[in-house]
Amino acid sequence: MKTIALTNQKGGVGKTTTTINVGAGLAKLGKKVLLIDLDPQANLTYSLRTHSHRLEKTIYHALRGQVNVDDVIVKHNGFDFIPSSLELSGAELELASEPARESLLKNVMKQLEGKDYDYVLIDCPPNLGLLTLNAFTAVKEVFIVLQSEYLALHGLSKLLDLIKVVQQRLNNKLEVGGIICTLYDSRKNLNKEVVGHIKDYFGNKVFKTIIRDNVALAEAPSHHKTIFEYDGNSSGAHDYFELAKEVKNGH
Repeated sequence: MKTIALTNQKGGVGKTTTTINVGAGLAKLGKKVLLIDLDPQANLTYSLRTHSHRLEKTIYHALRGQVNVDDVIVKHNGFDFIPSSLELSGAELELASEPARESLLKNVMKQLEGKDYDYVLIDCPPNLGLLTLNAFTAVKEVFIVLQSEYLALHGLSKLLDLIKVVQQRLNNKLEVGGIICTLYDSRKNLNKEVVGHIKDYFGNKVFKTIIRDNVALAEAPSHHKTIFEYDGNSSGAHDYFELAKEVKNGH
């Protein structure tokens, strides 16, 4: 079971879109996939489901030990996911006093053993708080999602510092498994320059497939569909399928 956290300390970089569509792409390639929405904003959850989740059990209840992981797994078309909710926004404070608070998600994911998932992808919140720390403690790889814009590398040192701390103190198996460039517009010279800088900085960690800016990717969540369900002929579907193949082949 490959466990991957998709992260960036900034919002709006295409992290949730990437988690959903890489997961869906891997499912199209015949892999058994589970997505975990660890973001209190619950964008992944609302992108895949049409009705309210306030009365449902979510990752929040699993982290609190109130339910078993089986009680929170939801099926989508070809893959599974664990939903989030706004209740998770209070978890930073509520869980701060819990013993081994940085390992709560790791304990939840132990319940997945024997379920034959090939990939577990975690959509992290856009900050470096306790939930992100839990994700980094629970997984083997981190994929950093970077927008192809001027400030892409700004503030990234804090994220890389947190990864180093987790490697040293909590999870020595953690590594940066890949860098994903998103929202790319080939007509903009600045985008090309930024991708060049990202490749200079991270070298062969950068995935060859770059996700182009594509209106279908922005529209799909409002229809509660992956890009493959919404517009399988779009450049977004092509890019994410190629990226999923790279992930499957071990980058």
